[in-house]
Amino acid sequence: MCGKFTQAVNWQDAVTLRQFNDAPPGAADETVTPFRFANVVCLDAHGRRRPVRMRWGLVPPTADQAVGGKFIHARAETIELKPTFRNAFFERRGLIVVSTFNEGKEITPKKTEQYVVTPRGRPATAIAVIWERWLGPAPIPLLTFAMVTTPPNPLIATITDRMPAVIDDADWAKWLGEEPATVDELKAILKTSDLPMDMEKAGKPAPPPRPEKPQPPQGSLF
Repeated sequence: MCGKFTQAVNWQDAVTLRQFNDAPPGAADETVTPFRFANVVCLDAHGRRRPVRMRWGLVPPTADQAVGGKFIHARAETIELKPTFRNAFFERRGLIVVSTFNEGKEITPKKTEQYVVTPRGRPATAIAVIWERWLGPAPIPLLTFAMVTTPPNPLIATITDRMPAVIDDADWAKWLGEEPATVDELKAILKTSDLPMDMEKAGKPAPPPRPEKPQPPQGSLF
């Protein structure tokens, strides 16, 4: 299942493309893995779309913070039934706008090969998430999210059995709660994506540069 994604290449492009009301500054790529923060688009108290920083790894309101790593993903097929996800599904749905996402092919129980999936011909693509507000000892609540997953499309099925729930552009308003939707309508949104995608094996990260050895002093040529 997806364990890494890169956020929109340029948030201003995403604002224009998706007609956001607001967006955080900055245009650099951001690679997000579990327990790191990402920009989640959700509705504020006035019903306006806002990108909010949240940590990947959903922590239920009554749980200990340490359980967040267990809830990276939520299966679309049972999301409205599971006690961990039910309230968030009905009340706190969001989107992450990504340029790519990773899928892993299990080689051994301890080793996977990473593949980068890029939706073809799109500057940004939306993935469904649900989110929670955890009140711990800190004065500011911790906002966390879980990525919704579906069965894979034929491309991704060649390496794994799940993929992110990609939300069609026309379904943004229903998923975010701007338009009313029944449970059946929301579940229908969480379908296997048929968008054309490209996938390639991720290369190994480049090793850090080796420090240069100090050179002996040389006499002047003049």
